[in-house]
Amino acid sequence: MTNRRDFLKNLAQLAGAVAFTAYASYPLFAQNVKSQSTQGKDERLKVLIIGANGSVARVATTMFLQNTDVDLKLYLRNSKRLSHLKSARVEVVEGNALDENALKKAMSDVNVVYANLYGTDTPQMARVIIDSMQQVGLKRLVWITSFGVYNGQYQEIPESELRRIANYIAPHREEVKIIESSPLDYTIIRAQWFSNADEIDYELTQKGEAFKNPSGRISRKSIADLIVKLCTTKDFGIRQSLGINKPLR
Repeated sequence: MTNRRDFLKNLAQLAGAVAFTAYASYPLFAQNVKSQSTQGKDERLKVLIIGANGSVARVATTMFLQNTDVDLKLYLRNSKRLSHLKSARVEVVEGNALDENALKKAMSDVNVVYANLYGTDTPQMARVIIDSMQQVGLKRLVWITSFGVYNGQYQEIPESELRRIANYIAPHREEVKIIESSPLDYTIIRAQWFSNADEIDYELTQKGEAFKNPSGRISRKSIADLIVKLCTTKDFGIRQSLGINKPLR
């Protein structure tokens, strides 16, 4: 995937190092997870997924429904794409990520926002989402972006990998700066190229650390697993930027 179309498609189909190298060794999602409020009280969480038709978002939706008691609000431009979802825990909302009024309405009764977006206008989407969250008093944001956004500040990924995405990385760098300058309780997920492997096998790096196994491919299941953990675990990943990669064997 070396051209712009494939890169954007890959992002659209979402959108200390810690190792989680096998599903069996990561017991949190081997069993049902009871949602935990970001305010510290046990209650039924509701997560708003913006860009809910992306492939990572669809996998995350399945994990939320199968492994947690979380309620979901799925926000996308064409609600018919998710018309097959039949669950009392799911509400499908049609709207644009640049529509502040629609976003504020969708955010009115949720605890966490998970954004699964792509394209050249993601910086503006980030601004609108952040402004909307602040206006409704919502703090928790999980945002997926690309690896390589910090090259120039430090050697996040090798130049050989950066060259593959050099024409497309600018909006992602800008969106990350916007999010990091916000007062929100954000977590940024910096993902390498995706795969459809039927596995949960990943490790994390913090901002300032070199990306591990940068030429590998991370399964969508692995990213979705991290998303569910971030949304349901109090204080995990707050104001952090996490690189996620498949471990090198």
